[in-house]
Amino acid sequence: MRRYLITSALPYVNGLPHLGHLIGCHLPADVYARYLREQGKTVLFIDGTDEHGTPSEVGAAKEGMELEPYCKKYHDLHAEMYRGFNLSFDYFGRTSSEQNKEMVYRIFKALDQNGLIAEKTTKQVYSPDDNRFLPDSYVIGTCPFCGYERAKGDQCENCTKVLDPVDLIHPRSVLSGSDRIEIRETKHLFLQLPKLEKDLEKWIETKKGIWPDIAYSIAKKWLKEGLKERGITRDLKWGFPVPKEGFENKVFYVWFDAPIGYIGITKQWSDEKPDERNWEDWWLNTDDVYHTEFMGKDNIPYHTISFPATLRGTGEKWTEVSFLKGMNYLNFAGGKFSKSAHRGIFLDDALKEFPADYWRYWLMANAPESDDSNFSFDQFAATINKDLNDVLGNFVNRVLKMTVNNFGSVVPNKGEVTDEERNLYLQMDSLIKSYAEYMDRLEFRKALSVLREIWTSGNNYIAKTEPWKVVKVNKEYAGTILNTALNLIRLYAVLSAPIMPETAQKMLSLFDASLPMLWPTQKAQSELSTIQEGTTFHLIDPLFQKIMPDRITELKIRYKEES
Repeated sequence: MRRYLITSALPYVNGLPHLGHLIGCHLPADVYARYLREQGKTVLFIDGTDEHGTPSEVGAAKEGMELEPYCKKYHDLHAEMYRGFNLSFDYFGRTSSEQNKEMVYRIFKALDQNGLIAEKTTKQVYSPDDNRFLPDSYVIGTCPFCGYERAKGDQCENCTKVLDPVDLIHPRSVLSGSDRIEIRETKHLFLQLPKLEKDLEKWIETKKGIWPDIAYSIAKKWLKEGLKERGITRDLKWGFPVPKEGFENKVFYVWFDAPIGYIGITKQWSDEKPDERNWEDWWLNTDDVYHTEFMGKDNIPYHTISFPATLRGTGEKWTEVSFLKGMNYLNFAGGKFSKSAHRGIFLDDALKEFPADYWRYWLMANAPESDDSNFSFDQFAATINKDLNDVLGNFVNRVLKMTVNNFGSVVPNKGEVTDEERNLYLQMDSLIKSYAEYMDRLEFRKALSVLREIWTSGNNYIAKTEPWKVVKVNKEYAGTILNTALNLIRLYAVLSAPIMPETAQKMLSLFDASLPMLWPTQKAQSELSTIQEGTTFHLIDPLFQKIMPDRITELKIRYKEES
């Protein structure tokens, strides 16, 4: 049987993540993991903080902390934020771990032995005002290809072109802003990507029509431009020391050790319970592991080209990415979210404003799959008020109250069904099938559009059958209607659980908290008879609260959303 390995882009440890990070990779990965687990699939969902490199050095210096405690502090804060959003990682580890060091050294030595590592004297940016060499990403300037004015020295996030800092127009230091830049010679190690180009091209071709366009097209773009050797070492203090003579004072570049972190983090997970878990079962010589990666578009080149090349170059049979779900950017009120400028909504603030499920639903319903999408509080409130409060919440509230008022707090008997129920069964069968197909293909916006239709079908059923009128003339059939509607609540909980786990559990707990979250495997007629007649239930507070206009105004002011 197929096993499912799920990974998402590793969040950089400095600072806290914002909504753009969440929808860019972590939340879609969690939704998919939950969806698969509901079907009884074997899933390993791995993530962790990316901790090496200059951003950590700079962040620690700003806070007057040593590097290791600084990274531990922010690792713990990241983990806390993700728990708040109910991300169901099987393990959330760290790229600075000893396990990852072991994996990085193993892979580097294999590449070196296979003639894929070359020494090269290069010209690198040095900042006299910062008294240090600057890593590529800490030099910014104007992209010579598209004119973007804040392109980084390793890659332009606007056009995704791979750059060298010396290519930039008007380069300057991210650290000090100084444009007093010198080019000095330094010796580094390079991964010989051109030697692997033909092999990678054949592999990428097998993904045509399988990967989303954004992932496949970016990979093909890199290949069309021709792969260049990539430096894997840097003149920094924070990182894994290079185990090669003459390079002891250098460390591995973060782009090299971070993706290997998926394997290192899996070994962290494995080492905690070595009698039960074996990391090699997921990463080495496997034929039954289906690996899905979730990435923002700026990370796609590294995971379609660089990381696969790294693994292939070892000559060992590592687990490669089977499907790469690439995401565009979520913007904030027409502009980019920014960690450095603290622009946008960060996860700690988001959880103070609304429950996690509000955010989870809105983000998945507006996932930037084909194009960049935009967050605004007006849009957010409109979606929460309409979809969650008026459709799903209203259905649950009406059904519970009508049942209590006419039958008490028990599920009424289900008598003979009519064409209305039979039509509902057929409609639900079709919609659930469509919903599952979109979820299987990771087309989340389409899936959530169908989920809204599923919720709406319950309201339409109640509107057509009018149990508040029927109960006065045919109480038996009114019982059938409300029995069906109560079973819809259970089914809605199961179908909504990957998106809104807390809300789903509230709906299930109406009847019996121990009811399993199992994806529908039977026809709707059987699924809508799961809650037995006579089962007691209790009223609950409304599942959602409307977001009123004055609250929207307050939020727009607080988060500096431009009108």
